[in-house]
Amino acid sequence: MKILVINCGSSSLKYQLIDMTTEESLAQGLVEKIGIEGSVLIQKVEGKDKYIIKQPMKDHKTAIKLVLEALVDKQNGVISSMEEISSVGHRIVHGGEKYCESVLINDEVMADIEACVKLAPLHNPAHIIGINACRELMPKTPMVVVFDTAFHQTMPEEAFIYALPYELYEKHSIRKYGFHGTSHKFVSEQVAEVMGKDIKDLKIITCHLGNGASLCAVKNGISIDTSMGFTPLDGVAMGTRCGSIDPAIVTYLIKELNYSVEDANNLLNKESGVLGISGISSDFRDIEDAAFKQNNRRANLALDIFHYKVRAQIGAYAAIMGGVDAIVFTAGVGENGPETREACLKGLEFLGVEIDTERNAVRGKVREISKENCKVKAFVIPTNEELMIARDTVKLI
Repeated sequence: MKILVINCGSSSLKYQLIDMTTEESLAQGLVEKIGIEGSVLIQKVEGKDKYIIKQPMKDHKTAIKLVLEALVDKQNGVISSMEEISSVGHRIVHGGEKYCESVLINDEVMADIEACVKLAPLHNPAHIIGINACRELMPKTPMVVVFDTAFHQTMPEEAFIYALPYELYEKHSIRKYGFHGTSHKFVSEQVAEVMGKDIKDLKIITCHLGNGASLCAVKNGISIDTSMGFTPLDGVAMGTRCGSIDPAIVTYLIKELNYSVEDANNLLNKESGVLGISGISSDFRDIEDAAFKQNNRRANLALDIFHYKVRAQIGAYAAIMGGVDAIVFTAGVGENGPETREACLKGLEFLGVEIDTERNAVRGKVREISKENCKVKAFVIPTNEELMIARDTVKLI
């Protein structure tokens, strides 16, 4: 059984074709600048040269048509016909409160995704365009949507209700939703497998650390809290996002510094985080170069703040779960930043976790990085959201 996984952005899409008999990725690709000059498709297949298509792509339907053609291309493709694709799994950022698991696509589901546009105006419209394009091009192929918010729908009320007038939740759905759910679910299941234990017997803290970053408290296999909130702006400091701040700062920016609402939103989402603190970059590699090689004060400060926020969140989740068995690092920085992992856990020895420097010298591979006899284990587990989406898709079809 072969599953095509598609993740649409406003002007881009990522895709992967996975053979679910072996869970092997047959092909993966990226389409950029859809509807913009310079449209390009790049497909990678193990053992073959990159397949690059440069031609105008006026919309997502055109882009997905080219993706399907690339997959069946006699020289560069991996399947002989589209009939080999059993189903398509789509990543959806926001499913609201209604969906706590993945579902087969129908008109009702599409209407619900449309209703969540107000909660994810930058993401859900692009997902809808991609789904409609696939349904038009592959009308007989079953399709599944996997929601980034679904894994966190198990949070208790005390975790997701904000201390605002309750009517704002009842009438306008203002609450914590959480994101990166597909990643948190995947790595928590993987670490339980690596440990040889039933996930229902474990307390796990998953740290998805990339340009966007979030942590999740996974108790007995379910999410009971996560750091991102009503939007992905909440939580720890990130590449360009500020994370949790005093909300009065926003009104101060508007009233005292004459920011427009749009300017304030742009500042918090695109000009803050480690970029805003360092003044150098949102890329942790650039900041680490400036900090370690040039001893740049603001670069060091940006890293210190990021590590502090992550460490504080780990401590908070250990408290609400009544302990922790495993701490997992994943995503770009989490998988490839030994210094980041060590700094985030420094000072948490009292919990029973301590980094083994030699084991921690790893990038992008599954490995335990804590010392041999630690009570709390630390791991690097590379995330694979596409595989998680494909697994959910297989279950449903």
